Amino acid sequence: MKKICVVGSLNMDLVVTVDRFPQPGETITGREFATYPGGKGGNQAVALGRLGADVLMIGKLGNDLFGEQYLVNLKENSIVLDGVKVEEGVSSGIAVIEVDSTGENHIVIVPGANGKVDRAFIEGNWPLMEQRDIFLFQLEIPIDTVLYAMEKLKKAGKTIILDPAPARILPDEIFLNVDYITPNETEMETLTGIRIKDVDDLKEAGHWLIKKGVKNVIAKAGKKGAYLITSDDFVHVPGFSVKAVDTTAAGDSFNAGFAFALAQGKEIIESIRFANAVGAISTTAKGAQSAMPSLKQVEAFIGQQMR
Repeated sequence: MKKICVVGSLNMDLVVTVDRFPQPGETITGREFATYPGGKGGNQAVALGRLGADVLMIGKLGNDLFGEQYLVNLKENSIVLDGVKVEEGVSSGIAVIEVDSTGENHIVIVPGANGKVDRAFIEGNWPLMEQRDIFLFQLEIPIDTVLYAMEKLKKAGKTIILDPAPARILPDEIFLNVDYITPNETEMETLTGIRIKDVDDLKEAGHWLIKKGVKNVIAKAGKKGAYLITSDDFVHVPGFSVKAVDTTAAGDSFNAGFAFALAQGKEIIESIRFANAVGAISTTAKGAQSAMPSLKQVEAFIGQQMR
């Protein structure tokens, strides 16, 4: 099995559940409050750890209570921590998350130590990174760092997966280094400027990314599953029907599932199907990392769905 590395953010999620989201200027009463380790990088690393992957995390935490709690959580989920640094004088990143009664969410992020993940940090961890095979990136650390790391990894012949979230416009240079990009509809529209109303629009947007240099586009479509778009193919991989409780880390779980399956040598369609299952299961419980499944759970779920 190939070795995986996640380069990205580590946030503590401050989660409030509400019946509905407030309007601008409105104050409403929430139902519950809890804290959970999160951040798109940490989420993907923990999801991989729970599946049983050999995963190295590259990221930073602040010298505070949230940082201490997060390190314990990473250790409990079997993450290799040699690439995680506690940054003095900086808070850990946080995400303030509202989850409504349907499981949808609103998220506000304060980067904290994540903003200190720079080129020098990548250089310092390069001996660890070059021993890995598959790399996952997101957009909660500086873009300059993402591009710099990707360019080094591409020259070293590594496989690169980009989750382009939170949604933002990216420099064209990034696309040249990406083997697999996994946008949802909103992210696809932001990246390409193409309004997606149907599958024809989705195909057009996917081909826009392919022309920019991405090798494979995997468009996440929630309950519908995902679409594989390449220069030659457009394939729908159906999703799984579950009762969603909290969709906070569904996309992160999907990416972890996809990377895990690739690391096992599975073909791309089979890897997407596995990713759909991991993402679906993660929506059936509250929290980000706390809802992520084990390999045994995923295999049992897929087995039940096949009956």
